[in-house]
Amino acid sequence: MKIGIYGQFYHENSESYIQLILDALQNNKAEIVIEKNFLNILNEHQHVTTKFSEVSSFTSLDSSYDLFFSIGGDGTILKSITYVKDLGIPIVGINTGRLGFLATIQKEEITSSISQILANKFVISERSLLSIETTPPNTDLLHLNFALNEIAVNRKNTTSMIKVETMVNDKYLTSYWSDGLIVATPTGSTGYSLSCGGPVIDPSTNSMVLTPIAPHNLNARPLVIPDNSTVTLKVSGREKTYLVSMDSRIATVNADTTLIIKKAPFSIKLVQLEDDSFIKTLRNKLLWGEDKRN
Repeated sequence: MKIGIYGQFYHENSESYIQLILDALQNNKAEIVIEKNFLNILNEHQHVTTKFSEVSSFTSLDSSYDLFFSIGGDGTILKSITYVKDLGIPIVGINTGRLGFLATIQKEEITSSISQILANKFVISERSLLSIETTPPNTDLLHLNFALNEIAVNRKNTTSMIKVETMVNDKYLTSYWSDGLIVATPTGSTGYSLSCGGPVIDPSTNSMVLTPIAPHNLNARPLVIPDNSTVTLKVSGREKTYLVSMDSRIATVNADTTLIIKKAPFSIKLVQLEDDSFIKTLRNKLLWGEDKRN
């Protein structure tokens, strides 16, 4: 079994957990390939005695990999999808950070969890993505023009609100006078959208949600639409540019640009242990319905 390993940061006091991951994979005779920058980070903080394969970048990732381990938090998973792209390689999210809503493998249960995964005792949670196109084309958005959580437009270099003219399937919906607008997947409904008052959506639901950011329209509320919809946005305001974010990636866009957002033609596979579920994660991580009477 060939496994790629990626991480962005070295979380404090995580050396023992990282070593457990490597030991568990070695004990199961897995072929381990560690992204070069992450291996350098590990070597700065701990002594790795085993020789691993290494690559300078996962841009050359191919279908020969059976699993892709993302070590860190949810931000690391969001970065991981830019390497996996449409290859269909299942991603194992191991949480060595804080909350870790997407990275559901907990560091306290690493050894047993990896044993289950390598024994194929897991299920795949298919996650839809969003893609974006622009007219005229924007070079910053041509490459990696997809997002797992959300695509959002935000004001830039101003405290003034922006106007986001919004069309759904070529039909005018409204113009949001706000700090911006979030178009989120069900996966992203528990992130930025949720913090702006959006609903929580089960990831198996075929939908997306439009959530305004600090709207000045009192009757502007989040709207759930089918994920086969096409959302077209035109942004205007006092500044000549605004920001477009795709998960953690940000680009500057001119005000005369039209954005076309729709469901991406591929999905991401997240590994989920057999006894885990979205409902269980929602309850444990977000304390859903927490009540001392329960």
